[in-house]
Amino acid sequence: MLLKELSSLASPLSTGQVDKLKQLTAELSAVQLAWVSGYLSATAEQGVNQLGSEAATQRAPAQTITILYGSQTGNGRGVASELAAKAQALGYAVNLASMGDYKVRQLKQETLLLAVVSTHGEGEAPDDAIELHKFLASKRAPKLENLNYSVLALGDSSYEFFCQTGKDFDERLAALGAKPLQSLVECDVDYESAAELWQASVLEAVKPLIDASGASVVSFSGAALSATGITGATTSEFTKQKPYTAELLVSQKLTGRGSDRDVRHVEIDLGESGLSYQAGDALGVWFTNTETLVEELLTKLSLDGDEVVTLGKDELSLKQALIEKKELTQLYPGLIKDWAALSGNAELLSICDDKELTRQFVRNNQLADLVATYSAEVTSIQLLAMLRPITPRLYSIASSQSEVESEVHLTVALVEDERAGATRFGGASQFLAQAQEGAEVKVYVEPNKHFRLPENPETPVIMVGPGTGIAPFRAFMQERAAQGIEGNSWLIFGNPHFEQDFLYQTEWQQYLQDGSLSRIDLAFSRDQDHKIYVQHRIAEQGEELWNWLESGAHFYICGDAERMAKDVHQALLDIAVKFGGKNEEEAEAYFEQLRRDKRYQKDVY
Repeated sequence: MLLKELSSLASPLSTGQVDKLKQLTAELSAVQLAWVSGYLSATAEQGVNQLGSEAATQRAPAQTITILYGSQTGNGRGVASELAAKAQALGYAVNLASMGDYKVRQLKQETLLLAVVSTHGEGEAPDDAIELHKFLASKRAPKLENLNYSVLALGDSSYEFFCQTGKDFDERLAALGAKPLQSLVECDVDYESAAELWQASVLEAVKPLIDASGASVVSFSGAALSATGITGATTSEFTKQKPYTAELLVSQKLTGRGSDRDVRHVEIDLGESGLSYQAGDALGVWFTNTETLVEELLTKLSLDGDEVVTLGKDELSLKQALIEKKELTQLYPGLIKDWAALSGNAELLSICDDKELTRQFVRNNQLADLVATYSAEVTSIQLLAMLRPITPRLYSIASSQSEVESEVHLTVALVEDERAGATRFGGASQFLAQAQEGAEVKVYVEPNKHFRLPENPETPVIMVGPGTGIAPFRAFMQERAAQGIEGNSWLIFGNPHFEQDFLYQTEWQQYLQDGSLSRIDLAFSRDQDHKIYVQHRIAEQGEELWNWLESGAHFYICGDAERMAKDVHQALLDIAVKFGGKNEEEAEAYFEQLRRDKRYQKDVY
């Protein structure tokens, strides 16, 4: 209707300008039109201000709330985006950005900063927060007496350095003279409630500061636009909180009969969801616990599965709550402590007093093991209060949409351990391994812009992916093949046995044969007397690998963070020393620069 009226209205635009405007707006979605509307409104107001009275031109500029996030799995980005939306709904000017995209020199200009940051691995900053984290800890960091800030730290109490990155940010900002709007908030895996309280608190805390500045804001559609930027629109209507119910097409075993592991190739149909992903992204998978595991727990605890319980706003049976709502296959220190208090068991109480023993227990046991080993009487209400909500698992996507279109493929290792005569499985991996064709799977796409193919598709790539770490590189090769790229690609893959564990063997051989893959180096650790891993192949091919790096190659690692990624990094440092003529410090600086240049990327877990 608006476009039809443009020509008939008395317009300051020429006929040509009207035609151009019609052409542009016809191509835009509703969200994009709202953005353009707000942008034009803000631009018009700025023009009026410039042409208005002297008093108007001297009005204080809008004070912007800068919201930064450092996120490895997307949780931090989600919390920050929710906060930005709430701030805009209140009419505040907002600049939402990843810490990886933020110019650190801008920090000294900020007056209001709200930061959401997770901790990765053993107290390490997530990839997109590394640069800002280092900057704040360096001598280059400026005094920040004009800055008001608050930090929300996300973490997992199962790890020793719980919320360490958030603690670091909070300490450094305070040391530089910034004033906290609110004390640091530390969140565990079940972070939603604490994050919501923090959001409400900091938005209340910034209100008098913005009011005092005499700031003006430009509102449109319940949001706010500032001269420095606005929050981006959600790329899909399906999210972690609102996943898409997809159909499972295939769950096929990749490993041989003689293998000691069960690795699955899983194909999922995204149907008409419109969900899109890029090579390097992850798929979030919601799962349910097995009825067998829940029945075991109910029996051991002498609880009635038919008892009606209340979780939030839902009323459901205890059995259903344990199957659909609660985490049963991953322990955490708080649960161990609560159970020790209930059981009164001296051994378990002593474990709780030792952080290292607690971590080992968490790593090597599930709730069923805890219940079987240390008996305690517990009510359904007590049990549900102790257990965390189920959280989805993230899997590196093993396909390119350029090839599989509305499908998404995963490479899933079934987590399976024998404990005291009982077999324990991973929650999500068992769910996917046992799912029959046609089963419903709730999924969402988690973007990973820190694990991307080079912008120039002709750029050489070196891919190191032992075990299921092969997944994103299958996606990489499908994408490159779709682009018609040949060569300039090198895969280094490892697993225990060639005959049993060479994942996607036929596909890799085909890529080699048709020239899509330049070379492949294999490390099958148990096929000879001495163990050979991917880092050994890297060392053996050190000179050639160094030449690739010096020629501009991008280097990728996917897989185990605890050992493999560290061993591979050390092998790279050794190569830089041996073939690059660098000392250890220079070698570290070399790969740090590669990381900054997005030529050294990791997807590790």
